[in-house]
Amino acid sequence: MTALSGSHTIGQAQCFTFRSRIYNDTNIDPNFAATRRSTCPVSGGNSNLAPLDIRTMNRFDNIYYQNLMTRRGLLHSDQELFNGGSQDALVRTYNANNALFFRDFAAAMVKMSNISPLTGTNGEIRSNCRVVN
Repeated sequence: MTALSGSHTIGQAQCFTFRSRIYNDTNIDPNFAATRRSTCPVSGGNSNLAPLDIRTMNRFDNIYYQNLMTRRGLLHSDQELFNGGSQDALVRTYNANNALFFRDFAAAMVKMSNISPLTGTNGEIRSNCRVVN
């Protein structure tokens, strides 16, 4: 998951997905939070966009991990990868070694593509991913 989360080096997120982080979390760079608050008010603006990677938002690279190390992960779930836990060492490794990140990311994508989803009566397409139909 730590390698796959590196896909957040590109793309954007809507305000409602990171609002709680920029207003409530304590493991966030205060300047980064202030910048994000300028386009994501306490209420409203749910669809306002912010880049997942503030430095190289249109390039697939390992800067995402540097962002985590400086407490600039946009999503709460991203910052949890570097928050004094078991994945800190791997985040540091990917930050220092772009080639290793690329290799592990590719391997994780291939592994994920080999997952056989449940289909027919064995599976379920959820209208809300967080709730069983």
